[in-house]
Amino acid sequence: MIELGVTLDTVALLRETRKTKSPDPVFAAFLVEQAGAHTVNVQLRGDRAHIQERDVEQLRATVTGELNLVITPRQEMARLALTTKPERVTFIPERLETAGGGGLDVMLNSTQLKERVREMRESTILPAIYLDPSIEQVKAAHQVGALGVELSTEAYVTASAAVAMARDKEAVSRELQRLSDCTRLGAKLGLHVGLSHGLTLRNAPPLLSLGGLARVNVGHSLVSRAVMIGLERAASEWIDLLSRPADTGH
Repeated sequence: MIELGVTLDTVALLRETRKTKSPDPVFAAFLVEQAGAHTVNVQLRGDRAHIQERDVEQLRATVTGELNLVITPRQEMARLALTTKPERVTFIPERLETAGGGGLDVMLNSTQLKERVREMRESTILPAIYLDPSIEQVKAAHQVGALGVELSTEAYVTASAAVAMARDKEAVSRELQRLSDCTRLGAKLGLHVGLSHGLTLRNAPPLLSLGGLARVNVGHSLVSRAVMIGLERAASEWIDLLSRPADTGH
């Protein structure tokens, strides 16, 4: 079965809009784990726009599965990770803190990433890197010592949304092939391979047959659904989807 990772930044963002104690991402983590989520993902931003350091500390003490701390490779962020000791750290580019965009360019940042990855591995933290689906980037991640990669599905999601209007199935097929090539290579290199960015119950199914795929990470769409039906039920819908036998066409 493909693992489910749930990103809880949106829960914390809602809390921070009023600077109150709720909704509490720690309790949210408990609920999604009860539903069967394998991993809790939280991003600690430099401006602390949503997740706070105290959240990470409390999650470290309460999450029973895997806690994945998403950070930039800045030294001060790495120090926080080494102090908190989550099971996993996923490095993202600086621009994702504010403007969004694609994955981290490993080749361009190889010296810094080698150091960050070494620090994590020495502290028994699994280091992963958020990447665009590129064969070269996956190889570079392996070369700097990463043990996992998280492939951006941004281009796939954009193409899938366009299908409803323009019927551009060629673009969807092209993006699926890129993701398939990268998931298979990642698995061959011994990397734990995940997908994330804009995934919903509607656009995710074609991805579930990708060879080498270990995890699907979902955040905003799951929390948005939870506003209507509750967090445990929203997480359970994803667990049900990921539990279905995959179509091995890709």
